[in-house]
Amino acid sequence: MKSLRLMWISPVLLLPRTFGANSSGPSNNFRLVKAALSLMLLLSVLAAATGASAQENTSGDSSTPLVYSVENTGANFAAPVFPSFGQLPIIRPLPDAFRFADGSRDTSFTSWERRRNEIKAAIEKYEIGPKPDCSDCTITASYTPPTSTAKGVLTVHVTRNGKTITLTEGVYIPSGVGSGPYPALITMTFFAFGNGPNYGSLPSSSFAGLPVATVDFLHNQVAAYSFSSPSNHTNDPFYQLYPELCAGVCSGTSNSGEYAAWSWGVSRVIDGMAIAAKQAVNPLPIDMRHLAVTGCSYAGKMALFAGAFDERVGLTIAQENGGGGAPSWRVTDEIEADHASEDIKRTDYNWFAGQMKQFASPNVYKLPTDHDELMAMVAPRALLETGNTDFYWLSNRSNYVSARATQQIYNAFGIGDRFGFYIDGGHNHCATLPAEAPAITAYVNKFMLGHATVNTDVEVFPTNPPLTYDYTKLDYSRWTAWWGTNDPKFPNDWNPGDGTVVLSMTRPLDINSGGTVLAGYDLTMPDGHPAATLSLAGGSVQTDVSCADGTSYTLAIPLPSQSYSIPANDDSWFPSPNQNSPLVYQGTATAAVCSGGVAKTTYFSALGSGPAFTFGGPGFPTTDKADPLNVRFHCSGSDKGAGGSWSPTTTVNYIPK
Repeated sequence: MKSLRLMWISPVLLLPRTFGANSSGPSNNFRLVKAALSLMLLLSVLAAATGASAQENTSGDSSTPLVYSVENTGANFAAPVFPSFGQLPIIRPLPDAFRFADGSRDTSFTSWERRRNEIKAAIEKYEIGPKPDCSDCTITASYTPPTSTAKGVLTVHVTRNGKTITLTEGVYIPSGVGSGPYPALITMTFFAFGNGPNYGSLPSSSFAGLPVATVDFLHNQVAAYSFSSPSNHTNDPFYQLYPELCAGVCSGTSNSGEYAAWSWGVSRVIDGMAIAAKQAVNPLPIDMRHLAVTGCSYAGKMALFAGAFDERVGLTIAQENGGGGAPSWRVTDEIEADHASEDIKRTDYNWFAGQMKQFASPNVYKLPTDHDELMAMVAPRALLETGNTDFYWLSNRSNYVSARATQQIYNAFGIGDRFGFYIDGGHNHCATLPAEAPAITAYVNKFMLGHATVNTDVEVFPTNPPLTYDYTKLDYSRWTAWWGTNDPKFPNDWNPGDGTVVLSMTRPLDINSGGTVLAGYDLTMPDGHPAATLSLAGGSVQTDVSCADGTSYTLAIPLPSQSYSIPANDDSWFPSPNQNSPLVYQGTATAAVCSGGVAKTTYFSALGSGPAFTFGGPGFPTTDKADPLNVRFHCSGSDKGAGGSWSPTTTVNYIPK
């Protein structure tokens, strides 16, 4: 892991010079969990790699557009022809964001729109299903100004194939701050409350005194949020317009999930805003060049997809969005215990398309894209995304790795100050601490109000154990170290110091169709240690198999959780030093049908286990953390290839918090 130079900064430094003291205002926030701010404030840092400036690369800011006037500027780029699921290659690290489907690579911004549309096509094909462009729709809209007792109302009618759906969205127009047109925050919301502004889960203090309008997006008018999965959505307005995108209960293998539907709905609201802004009488006083979207939790994912898929959105603020949002699917699978976080197997398949299920572990590494690229689809527009370490299921560590990868993409274009991440804790889900408000205000000032000199270099993450894990110890760079090469492999093992490990061994291993594959591990401690109990929790061996016909798959060999009693001063290997002993082949699995199967790389994973959606570690519980614990593993599929020979020995790290 690259060392980090840490710079302590006060949150006040994120304030624009024209911003005064925070003040409380009316709050109409929709929260999934009632916000109760904690008195405990996690320390945060602004971090940059050693030898680099603490500031992001902003060399392209003056020449790179901040927003566009159309939904998709790259709509004319044809989607690539993707291989079948079986033919998709296995990529364990994050896929190279700059590598095109044809194998070429280009980091220039001039090529980004084409690459962005390839990412869009992959996410639609494999994750959410198609988001229609409404080119075959008729759209009309009107705006009714607010009265003394009610907010304004934007009404949008969308007609396709003789069917019409109607969207009615509340519009708050600020008073006493000029005559407009005003930048507008479009809020993903279940209900619209009261007559005041709807900032979603963002703190009202971030908008105090600022001339910002808000527009509701009542997502149930497009597709209803469901509390069980799968649910029947065939009567929802979106699927009435697009019945071809809903197979049965919208959980088939070619449907569009609700994130496609909801993103489509946000785009239709923006269409309606553009129409109503030009109506002859009482036009909607919204500045269409300064639109933002926001939401939290499932609605944070909704905001992220909406901002990624519509280039008329200048700023996306996605709060605590969890798996399926900012966190990488494959990083979550690689470093989190089973059941600990929202992954492909456990996400809500009302939200995502049924075809994504085929990528559940261990096949997640066949996804041709990941969610650092979903976030990068927002580029060159602005994105601020957040996490909350108090809720482990949000997969905050994966969020951090994914955010660092997205940061690389923004920096490659010289617009590093347009992407920020804020991962803290000490508060309820979808709440914020006062320290976060200035960062949000900075993004609002810069990208909604046009104050170009505001500092938006926001990189906040936990560094203060024992309250939470020290993220400076997370080797995020290992997931992107291969970018720019032709060999998608990790440069090192995952051994972060919390008793979890993911180790790899590169040796040829023949995997015969229908054959039994054996795998296991061995443990030892040095002479002089006290009597100890060593355990494995949440262990498995995975091997990536390439078949003669060009297909590939990952074979997972589960290992049982078990313990070993090690006598004092005993430095022998447990359960056996003999690599041919059945004791050290603790797991077996049957290979799939595959002609000429060869595995080049095999992985040993010890990630712990625990109650659902809680931290599952350590993978190696031990009564003696003061002495080194050494581990090796092996795998055997036949008498050929590796033949069960041991991997190099690795010491499991136990770094005190």
